[in-house]
Order: sequence, then C-alpha cells, then structure tokens
Amino acid sequence: MTARAEASPMDHRPGDRKSSSTALARIPVGVVVERRKAKSAWLDYVWSPVSVLAGDPSAAPWTQIRADAETVLFYAGEGVIELHRTETTNYRDNLASGAPMLWVVLRHIASGPAYEVVAVTADPAEGEAFTDPGNDLVETIPMPAVIAETIGDFVARHHVERPFVKRRRQDERKNEE
Repeated sequence: MTARAEASPMDHRPGDRKSSSTALARIPVGVVVERRKAKSAWLDYVWSPVSVLAGDPSAAPWTQIRADAETVLFYAGEGVIELHRTETTNYRDNLASGAPMLWVVLRHIASGPAYEVVAVTADPAEGEAFTDPGNDLVETIPMPAVIAETIGDFVARHHVERPFVKRRRQDERKNEE
C-alpha cells in the first residue's frame, strides 16, 4: 500500500491560509495527538502529537480514539505533507537517516479544541524553522513506511544533484577605487 500523493493545485481561495502552493505533490494525513495528565502545579495536561495516519480519515477533528486513566488519544485533524522539487536533498537525507521523521506543528487556540494542526512536513529544515517563533508545539514523530515510500519515489523522480559552489567575498578596497 502506498500513500496517495496528489498533484498540487495552484488555486487561490480568499481567506485560505495556504493560498497558493508550489508543491508538486501533496500527501494527505491525519494527525493523532495525546493528552496526558501533567505532573505540574501549573499545567493540567501535556499535549503531544504521537502519529500520523496516511490518507484522509473519515473521523471529525477532535474525535476521541482511546482513553485510560492518564492519557487520551484524539484524532486532531487533517494535515498535508507538501513535496517540493527544491527540497529533495532534505527529504533524501531524512530517509537515509535510518529513522525518518515527520515534523508536526500544532498551534494553541483560545476557543474550541486546544490545538489546530498547522503543518506536517518531512523536511527537517522546515520543521526546525517552525520552532523559531516559539509559540507553536513542534514535535517529531516516526514517519510511517507507506509515507516514506511515497517520498522516496518523489525523490527518485525529482532529485537533481547540485554541486556546492563557494562564493568569494569581493575585496572592499577594490570597490572603493
């Protein structure tokens, strides 16, 4: 079984955060998060993404999957892994690491459920960039084999090796003359 990668439309919908995309392929996923009772006087719960499900789950966002005394698992909602031709080196390196990961980004919202799914990415550089603002919950989770296979096929089709070219500084004194 392989994850379904769709061609990415270049349409613009007013009010849509993801107004247009240069992605060549998109892999729909469902994000599963865990709510665990915190061992803290300041927090009631600790939230953490724990897995993704390949495809479009039919459950409504924030459907409870399982519960026990300390933890509750929820289907948090849909995410999309966008694949770009220019990032194939990062995807390839992630897959070659021996333990490929996905970065799941959740953003706290004041009303409704605790978090919204902002992004799911297989690009380590993009995942790290989401940590810069410091307000989002960014966690790595193991990449399911079916998604790794789809990304591997994308890399095989679109990767172009680019030689590293070191740039030289211009001598400032030459510019002043």
